[in-house]
Amino acid sequence: MNFHLTGLGVHFWCGYNCLLQKDSQLDTPRAVAVSDVIKIASDLQNRIPDRSWMLYLLEIFNRQGIPIELDLICSFNDDGKFHAIFGGRNRYEFKVRPVVGHSYLRQIVMEPHQGGIRYLLMDEVSGQTDSFLFKVEGQFDYQISRLFTGLEWHNKTGNLPFSIPYEVEVSNLAYGLHDDPSDPRSVAYLPYNQLTPDSEGLGKEYPVLFGDFGVRNGFITYRIGPGKQGTAYM
Repeated sequence: MNFHLTGLGVHFWCGYNCLLQKDSQLDTPRAVAVSDVIKIASDLQNRIPDRSWMLYLLEIFNRQGIPIELDLICSFNDDGKFHAIFGGRNRYEFKVRPVVGHSYLRQIVMEPHQGGIRYLLMDEVSGQTDSFLFKVEGQFDYQISRLFTGLEWHNKTGNLPFSIPYEVEVSNLAYGLHDDPSDPRSVAYLPYNQLTPDSEGLGKEYPVLFGDFGVRNGFITYRIGPGKQGTAYM
C-alpha cells in the first residue's frame, strides 16, 4: 500500500515536540539521528473508518521543513505496518510486523556520506531487524531541526479524529551525535529533556489520552491510550 500523506481527507495530529531545555530547535547543529522505542501494549479492537488511516509518529523535520518519518501506520484494511516516509510519501514497508506485547526500536539517521537517510527498525523481543536507505536527490539540508512524537489521523469519511486501534508506550526519546570522527556511522544517543504540546489546531477534542509521563534510565517515557484529550493539554 502506498500512502500519500498530504492533501487527502480531514487531517488531524496531536502530540509533542521533543526539545532540549527551552529551545524550539535542537541546541546543536551536530545532531544526526533520532530514536525511540514504541511498545504495543494492547489491542483496543477499534476499527478504522473506511478508506482512512492513522499513524503513530516518529517524525523529524530538517531545516528546510521536510518531514522524515518512521511510523506505525494502521488503516481500514490492515492491522498496522511500519513505514519509512520522506516528504509526505511512503518509501518503504518494513518486513518487521507489529505484535501486541512487543517493543520496537525506531531510528532515523542522517547519512550524507551515503547520500541519504537510513531508517532502522528492530523488534526488541524477537530480535528481528530491518533497515532502509533512502537516497535523497537535489539540494537537501541534513541538519535536524526538531522531533515530533504523537499521532496523526487521515479521516476520509468524517470530520473528526477516530478512536485509536492500539494502546502504546513510547520511551527512550533520544537524539544522536557522531561520537567517532573517523567513523561517520558511529552514533551516540542522548535524551531529550522537555516535551511541548502541539496539534494542528482544528480538533476541539481528541479521542486519546496522553499520560503516565516519566523518566526511565534518563529518557522520557509516556503512554498513549483511550480517553479524551482536550485542547487544554496545549
